[in-house]
Amino acid sequence: MYYLNLLPGAIPELLATVQDTHCITKADRYGLMAAILDESLSDEDRFSLDRLLRSLCRGRVQVVDELSIVR
Repeated sequence: MYYLNLLPGAIPELLATVQDTHCITKADRYGLMAAILDESLSDEDRFSLDRLLRSLCRGRVQVVDELSIVR
């Protein structure tokens, strides 16, 4: 069995990056997967992740095949 642990502040950082770029990278997707599997998330973080997933489903966020976006 594998355990995924989120770094403190990872969810707000992920959301800020995706909101700024309107893209989700491979690294972002791994962070999203870890966050979704984390059973100790606060209601606020879970709500924020749900909003991000809805944005993905509606096409407002583009999935890119890059590891990260460098500016």
